Amino acid sequence: MTTRVDALFATPDHYLYAFEAGEALFLPVDRDVYRRSLFLDDRIALESGEILPFSAEALAARRDAEDRPIPRIGWIFHIAHCGSTLLARALDRGDETLVLREPLPLRQLGVEGAGLVREPRPAAWAARLRLAVALDPAAPGILLHHPLDAYLLAILRSDTHREWVMRVTGEIAPGIEAWAGPIAGLDVVERAAALWLAQMRIYDAALGRHPDLHSLAAAALFDQPRAVLTAAFALFGVAVAPAAIDDIVTGPLFATHAKNPDRPFDNAARREREARLGDLLRTDLDRARRWITARCGAYPIPDRLARPLVGEGVALLDENRMP
Repeated sequence: MTTRVDALFATPDHYLYAFEAGEALFLPVDRDVYRRSLFLDDRIALESGEILPFSAEALAARRDAEDRPIPRIGWIFHIAHCGSTLLARALDRGDETLVLREPLPLRQLGVEGAGLVREPRPAAWAARLRLAVALDPAAPGILLHHPLDAYLLAILRSDTHREWVMRVTGEIAPGIEAWAGPIAGLDVVERAAALWLAQMRIYDAALGRHPDLHSLAAAALFDQPRAVLTAAFALFGVAVAPAAIDDIVTGPLFATHAKNPDRPFDNAARREREARLGDLLRTDLDRARRWITARCGAYPIPDRLARPLVGEGVALLDENRMP
């Protein structure tokens, strides 16, 4: 048992898959599993179903007692449907980087933490957080986002997406309301706007506290991938030659859908879809903008997020304009 526990902290060969009933569930994995798993939740691409359960409380206490050095970790914080999978896959460089895409324990902790936003978070929750995450206030990070209209086009474009909006805003309602006000009784368009508003205020506050965080508009990733990848690799301390970045940008990754590599999808297709949706959803976009304007009141959001990774960032409330 001692050897196994030591290995959990020493190498990435056991992945903390989930928390369940007081236990931390680990899966034996290798780099190929990490690389081919688009997401590290129930869609993880495993070769075996072996699960190694450990007491989360005991494991966290051991980690705290050993006071291990914090490894350098770079973060991509993102809203929904803004190119985070594309960016994460582009930064996955074999033996040079290890990219963990949407680990389930962070979602579990986030949903639970959102429900505790108005009260002290219990010691057990804090212990699980320390177990799952190397807490380093100076860690470099990217805050990937859309302006309002582009976000609404992404999350209101189908009945399935609208069902997701209602479900997720219900799951984390206290966390949303702490930043955007009450959401009870709001319809799906208003809830989508409230979700965006809460996230932009969280990003704005985080940028004010942590100088190693940088904002990144999704449009910059789509329109200027070379510049974005060059800056992102530099931020995360990974030396990558310009020719290698060219290979990433001109390769299949940017010509196919990031979540479905078998489906052709490039920036031109993305722009065409957004232009079409902009016409279809114009009434919803206008209504959401009016709701945001009314809700902001004496607590406005900035024109654009600070410290852009590249360029000048994007105006958060600019009306959707497609070329």
